[in-house]
Amino acid sequence: MSFRRLIGKILLLLVMLLVLISGVTIPGCTDLQAVPRGWSGVVIADGALFLGSMDGKLVAMDKSNQDRLWPDVLFEPKKQTGGFGCARSPEAVAIYGTPTVTEELVYIAGYHGKLYAVNAKTGALRWVYPREDYFAGPVIGGPVASQGKVYIGSADERLYALDAATGDLAWEFETEDKIWSTPSVDGDTLYFGSFDKKLYALNTADGSKRWQFETKGAIASTPLVYDGTVYIGSFDRYLYALDVSDGSLKWKFLAENWFWARPVVDSGVIYAGSVDGKVYALKTENGDKIAEFDLGSPVISSPVLADGAIIVASEEGKVYSLDITSNQESRTANQRQLANLEEKIHAPLVAGNGVVYIHSDEDILYAVDTKSGVTLWSLSLKSE
Repeated sequence: MSFRRLIGKILLLLVMLLVLISGVTIPGCTDLQAVPRGWSGVVIADGALFLGSMDGKLVAMDKSNQDRLWPDVLFEPKKQTGGFGCARSPEAVAIYGTPTVTEELVYIAGYHGKLYAVNAKTGALRWVYPREDYFAGPVIGGPVASQGKVYIGSADERLYALDAATGDLAWEFETEDKIWSTPSVDGDTLYFGSFDKKLYALNTADGSKRWQFETKGAIASTPLVYDGTVYIGSFDRYLYALDVSDGSLKWKFLAENWFWARPVVDSGVIYAGSVDGKVYALKTENGDKIAEFDLGSPVISSPVLADGAIIVASEEGKVYSLDITSNQESRTANQRQLANLEEKIHAPLVAGNGVVYIHSDEDILYAVDTKSGVTLWSLSLKSE
């Protein structure tokens, strides 16, 4: 084995170690108690909140009073069978990806390898894909629906495009390694990353490849498309800014550790959280660093823009409000702790009407005021 291949295998093992520490576990006979739990984010749609719970259910509730819109939809796990006669049946389906919602349907995928379409008003199952079997690999990223199709990536190394109404397969695109990235759609182009270290741009009509850009590390984060540029973080510690037309590099920024969380943009500044515990504020035009915010704990949860500030959560459970005030002479960076939930946070944040919603690793949903940091309410999603 060549020295380069040996180093590559060591790096891959380190990547998987981080993933296991972060909570994505791979069921097997070495630890029969290690059941993936998931970290689904929340979607706000038509006065309702939708998310996947850590006991494998799709939850829909009224945003104003937290009443269930319909009984939680339980997704049945498939039985896990290992070698040497080792078998197990996990207690629940882990849901890592955040659901996506259209006017009529909620789409949600499970780690066990199925994508579901559920009626947003009644909770009735519309369709499931694959019909009889499962994806050949687990599903980590969430689905995205756009212009009559729903897109989902799988650890079986394929990106699938399905008819949003029927669940029929429209096309699929094969990469060279696992896909954990949630896709992004901008116009007629679909962007997603793979563990093969590449960011792909595909034609949404037929799945044909428009371009690809190769980094030096696996890509698990969700691409951000903004003003003619696609931003993507990689396990090689770089945040890349690429031209949407041809994938050419505009600039790249090196952090102290990997990028997992999807960045957010406000007023010409991109805010990118890293596993190194910092959020970097960079100029969108050239990647120059304006400021960095040290949260003291890895940032896995994707931040959100709310009321002119960036709301971000650290893995250890602290929630911060970040902003950069500009004047004619300089920019001033402000970092304020909003809350300390004292529970691990991996799920992406979402905000609306002055409230940020946070799904903790204890399967508790928090509603926190984006100005005062007061917890308006909290709700355990655990089955009684």
